[in-house]
Amino acid sequence: MPQNVAIIGASRDRAKFSNKAVRAYRQIGDRVFPIHPKEKEIEGLPVFPSLRAVTERIDRVMLYVSAGIGLALLEEIAERLPVELLLSPGSESPELIRRARELGIEPIEACPILAIGIDPDTLDAETSGDARA
Repeated sequence: MPQNVAIIGASRDRAKFSNKAVRAYRQIGDRVFPIHPKEKEIEGLPVFPSLRAVTERIDRVMLYVSAGIGLALLEEIAERLPVELLLSPGSESPELIRRARELGIEPIEACPILAIGIDPDTLDAETSGDARA
């Protein structure tokens, strides 16, 4: 069953893992909600300035931001009651993990792309979407 997935820190840069995550989760049929305060469109999808701006239910949240930014967003994430919070490599910290647990979220430290069985290196950089950096 397709899930609604929010990717915080999504990027238009197709070399970045946050962009590869957008493509990978679309590839498996999930509804993807890219979150970035400055972007308008990523891979043909509308971008939301914050998680609060998404009106749909969110099943899974992924962090592709620094641990400090992620820590600042935890209250907002907890409000959405996601089933999963995935911390991509580099987004985790002991403080962020501790605070997430205090808010009732058990974070998962893993590459969100590998977690769904896709090798990020196999994602074709020439697939349709916004290829501008």
